[in-house]
Amino acid sequence: MRILGIDIGSRSVKMVLFEDEKILKSEIISTMKFYRDHCMTIDGKVEIDLASVGFHQPDKIISTGYGRNNIQVADALVINELKAHVYGSIYQTGLKDFTLLDIGGQDFKVIKVENGIMVDMILNDKCAASSGRYLENMATLIEISLEELKKHYKNPVHLNTTCAVFGESELIGQIAIGHGISELAAGINYSLYQRIKPQMKKLRSKTLVLTGGVAQNDAMIHYLKEDFGEVLLPQYPQLNGAIGCGYLGMIKERKERHV
Repeated sequence: MRILGIDIGSRSVKMVLFEDEKILKSEIISTMKFYRDHCMTIDGKVEIDLASVGFHQPDKIISTGYGRNNIQVADALVINELKAHVYGSIYQTGLKDFTLLDIGGQDFKVIKVENGIMVDMILNDKCAASSGRYLENMATLIEISLEELKKHYKNPVHLNTTCAVFGESELIGQIAIGHGISELAAGINYSLYQRIKPQMKKLRSKTLVLTGGVAQNDAMIHYLKEDFGEVLLPQYPQLNGAIGCGYLGMIKERKERHV
């Protein structure tokens, strides 16, 4: 049985193919390239040309994510992205009790899971200042890569604003004062963390699972460990939603076999 999980994000599309309940293949494509090169419009609906991405004729397709209601994938089951991320975390960690923090390109999600079930959640999708996009824009402003940005956490400059646009102006002011790249980069990372921290406290549990593209940010991991203790980073943090789709497909397939 080959099951394809698809997570359509604001910045990238993640695809994970399971075969016999193991991950066989995965792919991450920019959302723009995905729509441009691998989608087509048929009868007014957008469909994915799976063969062009290298995923030929899966037996079952589960999809989720940003824009999921705008894409019609033949014979696909569409699920809520919160459910996808919970199932992905359970598959990757083997845990049933944890708090999940997922920081994506345009939002962040905090989900409390007990006995494998989501019991509470906080979703912030109103402002880019609390997302990976904020880090991208600010890194560009100080002319460093995200790979370089993620290393810096010591002596952060103070960035107070909660708005991504005004945050750029505030950062320019700190540059003018004469702060070095390390302090500026740490300030960018810490300012994002400070926006997320209050929501984390509301849904705190013994174990924190960190997913999404920002899970690769070493500074964010450092700050989280200081305040929340154990932080688990799954093997494939950016693929978590797509993995959750595939895992849910596996569970449904097992149930169908035993009906």
